[in-house]
Amino acid sequence: MTANFKIGILLAFALAMLGAGENLTTFKKLSNFEGFASNFPKVSNFREVETKTRLSDYSFFLGKISDLAPAPNVFPYEVNAPLFSDYAEKARFVFLPDGQQMKYDTERAFAFPTGAVIIKNFFYWNDARAPEKGRKILETRLLLKEEKGWKALEYLWNAEQTDAFLEVAGASFPVTWVDGNGKKQSIEYIAPNLNQCKGCHSYDGQFVPIGITARQLNREENGENQLLAWQKSGRLELPKIFDFATTPRLADYSLSDEELLKQYPDIPISQYHSLRARAYLDANCAHCHNPHGPANTSGMFLEYDQTDLERLGVGKPPVAAGRGSGNRRFGIVPGKPNESILVFRMESDDPGIRMPELGRQLPHREAIEIIKAWIREMK
Repeated sequence: MTANFKIGILLAFALAMLGAGENLTTFKKLSNFEGFASNFPKVSNFREVETKTRLSDYSFFLGKISDLAPAPNVFPYEVNAPLFSDYAEKARFVFLPDGQQMKYDTERAFAFPTGAVIIKNFFYWNDARAPEKGRKILETRLLLKEEKGWKALEYLWNAEQTDAFLEVAGASFPVTWVDGNGKKQSIEYIAPNLNQCKGCHSYDGQFVPIGITARQLNREENGENQLLAWQKSGRLELPKIFDFATTPRLADYSLSDEELLKQYPDIPISQYHSLRARAYLDANCAHCHNPHGPANTSGMFLEYDQTDLERLGVGKPPVAAGRGSGNRRFGIVPGKPNESILVFRMESDDPGIRMPELGRQLPHREAIEIIKAWIREMK
């Protein structure tokens, strides 16, 4: 009889004396099984997911928490067109309860079972040229699926990178890093409060996820289509007739012409500026600028498949003139990006002018050039 086996018997006997209530969870903790299913978010009567004060209490990650090594039932995902967040990187994960799966939707966010959690970690590399020098995780945002709908929670990481703690009021703090060009960058980073989360995550007044859509997730990861891989693993219910080649897909707006050519061999290179621009606007603007979003009264709708040029902003005057127009007359002026309100607001770092209003302090330089190139080609 081994020493470990003897310890197991003693533990089982001790737990029997404690009663049945917490035996399994306690046994797994004492047996170094921390991080398995018993420690994942508890669902009370399948209506509300238990809120933890520390990120580590969910046991989403194994070992050293800052390594972000996913535990069982937690899996990573990538998107085609990332949301810009002042050049912060993201590590994205989904937790699904045992035996549960997401349900596919062609256009809207996938349907999730009660108890599911979408996890997004925001971080900066200490030196973007050398990831081996480490990173600093700033915040982790959770979307928890309850029976009544989605709930957002914000966790801020401590300086030691040993845990993150629940923060409902938001916060701001200085951050520095070295970018890919070797230049030191500094910013007053702003983590949103819970009310601000609702400002973007809204569809017909209901709180919804952003980014968990077919057009964002339809991509190759590790040599296999991400959606098909999820179906094979039982994580996603796809239609009986499904072809990822005809499924909506946003372009990765950061790719070169040569890289896009591999993904879109049937699309002329002359259309790549449009491909990039429409993907960027869909990912960064259209969650508000659509007929069902918070900016629906603007009449400017920036979805990837919008075909009405006026709704896209071409030749469209602003609904309410003011500082946000920069004395420009139209959302988009074909051939003239510097006369377009869209570009003016993207370039601004003034909180009363900039777009998007939330989630950034810095102008996204590379994206501005993408939008300008797209507008220059318009006639």
